[in-house]
Amino acid sequence: MESVKVIHDLVWGPWLLLLFLGTGIFYTFKLKGFQIFHFRYWWKSTAGTLGNRDEEAKSQIATACTALAATVGTGNIAGVATAIAAGGPGAVFWMWVSAFVGMAAAYGETYLGIRYRYRGTDGQYICGPFVYLEQGLKNRGIGLLYAFFCVLASLGMGSMVQANSISDSFTYAFSLPPLITGLAVTVLTMAVVFGGIGRISEAASRLVPFSACLYMFLCGIVIFSCYDKVPGVFSEIVREAFNFKSAAGGAAGYGMSKALRYGVARGVFSNEAGLGSLAVLHGAAGETTAEEQGMWAIFEVFFDTIISCTLTALVILCIAGKSGAAGGMFYADGQTDGSAMIAACFSQCFGAAGGYLTAISMALFAFATIIAWFYLGRQAVAYLTEHTGAGKVFLCFYGFVYLNAVFFGCVAKLELVWNLSDVFNGLMAVPNLIGILLLSREVKAPLRNRRKR
Repeated sequence: MESVKVIHDLVWGPWLLLLFLGTGIFYTFKLKGFQIFHFRYWWKSTAGTLGNRDEEAKSQIATACTALAATVGTGNIAGVATAIAAGGPGAVFWMWVSAFVGMAAAYGETYLGIRYRYRGTDGQYICGPFVYLEQGLKNRGIGLLYAFFCVLASLGMGSMVQANSISDSFTYAFSLPPLITGLAVTVLTMAVVFGGIGRISEAASRLVPFSACLYMFLCGIVIFSCYDKVPGVFSEIVREAFNFKSAAGGAAGYGMSKALRYGVARGVFSNEAGLGSLAVLHGAAGETTAEEQGMWAIFEVFFDTIISCTLTALVILCIAGKSGAAGGMFYADGQTDGSAMIAACFSQCFGAAGGYLTAISMALFAFATIIAWFYLGRQAVAYLTEHTGAGKVFLCFYGFVYLNAVFFGCVAKLELVWNLSDVFNGLMAVPNLIGILLLSREVKAPLRNRRKR
């Protein structure tokens, strides 16, 4: 476990944080702050179409739900809690920063995903960073590298972490043994993912809207019950983000560096901007344009972090307060248990039902992520093995490994699962971030094309 922690700290050093933020800032300038200054336009083009009944709109919404299923997971609940516990309230501010610049990076990678996608022999789109890294950079090696890390990330963030959070929340709320939870989640996952992208998309279209609305409603009630604390919480978030006081025996700026590190890391874990996963999911959309799917990617990052993660942070900081959250409100084997933390906060408002509501919300979010990330990993395996002549065998083997990862995540230790997931995320992001920077000349802002029309 110590070796994993060392690798984790090495991968998520200052260099990777700078690469994430730098890429997002670069694209923000390239797109002339489109995600900020043209909020009304991209919101109307995405969320504004949710009431449309035509087939094209339904297809776009189904794709968005699948993408949201991959992003809106345990990072929105347990991830925010662990970020606050490790980095203090200031981590929330850096989550916001990473999200706003990440919106631009998400637009860029999704645009490239549509730009370079092509249909395989089975008529399905082959898409994602592994395609635009190979074709755009004329380097299959970097595409293979990304696909390999994508498979690892799908087994970490996509399956083990999500399953671990379901297991923890069910143990806390219902005293259900992890073994039972593991078996149930594994069987349900198998029933959905073996139905292909159609069944995954259908399940996501049902799970995501319901789980998101339920969670926002519950958070809204809790926040309203202590609305007088909200202004002070926002003030504390900003103040702690720039805390230059030295820690005991440490250097000045230690508090800020921890807030920055955990805020960006958990922000990326939650919204996935820069990982390239959105490019894979949106690349599977039907007849569409790169600009349209790019704006959906902006919406998804905004909804995931600026709305959903902020609600979680407000619940924790309003109810638990800085000392309760950062001081170790709940621990599992020496590590902060984010599921228990948010459950305790809900219990302050809903009584004994708080734990049950948290467990249900966590399970819905996490299960949607598990099924969406199976598709991501499967696409990567298909790309890795397309010239071997044994692609179907490898895909079946991947399905077997993925289901075992889901089960393992339910019974594994918390710290090991989260650290492995962070490592895989970082390794997956590096080739993608470098690629979208080198291919940035091909990305066009939506308003440019609208003016031409």
